[in-house]
Amino acid sequence: MLVLPDAMTHAQAPACCRMLAQALRSDPSPHAVADASALRHFDSSVLAVLLDCRREALALGKTFAVNQLPARLRELATLYGVSELLPAAP
Repeated sequence: MLVLPDAMTHAQAPACCRMLAQALRSDPSPHAVADASALRHFDSSVLAVLLDCRREALALGKTFAVNQLPARLRELATLYGVSELLPAAP
């Protein structure tokens, strides 16, 4: 499982992208799940990070889902028209 930090803004996004991409590449599981339960302080940059994770997962032949996306972030995803690209984990 890919665990997102409790805070992610524009300043932390590039490092988080690199960390999550590395984790995706090293995990043999065919399913990539990003756990967003710890997110408390964030801006729209987290959407870019999640979409980047999704692209990386799909390029590796994996499925992608998000666990416990905060309601405010789900609203941002809907506003930007990308909510269907970030499905909830089963």
